[in-house]
Amino acid sequence: MVSGADRVTWWRHPDGGWEKSFCRDCGAQLFSRNPDDPAQMSVRFGAFDDDPGVRPSWHSWVDSAPAWAPVPDDGLERFSTSRPR
Repeated sequence: MVSGADRVTWWRHPDGGWEKSFCRDCGAQLFSRNPDDPAQMSVRFGAFDDDPGVRPSWHSWVDSAPAWAPVPDDGLERFSTSRPR
């Protein structure tokens, strides 16, 4: 993170799961982290200002994709909900 760490807030669902970070100003979800291993993170592509030079490895929650933003048919593995660990 280059700047704005003081504007980030964390939330964890009471039933467990990864902690989610949000921008306090606009509400955008930035990244998630494993509460048991904070070095393990998932960064939302929308959090980048420029092309990060990496591409997705799979698509998760495809059953929840809205009709106006379909999941691309790019050959990547798909998961109805979250990717099994």
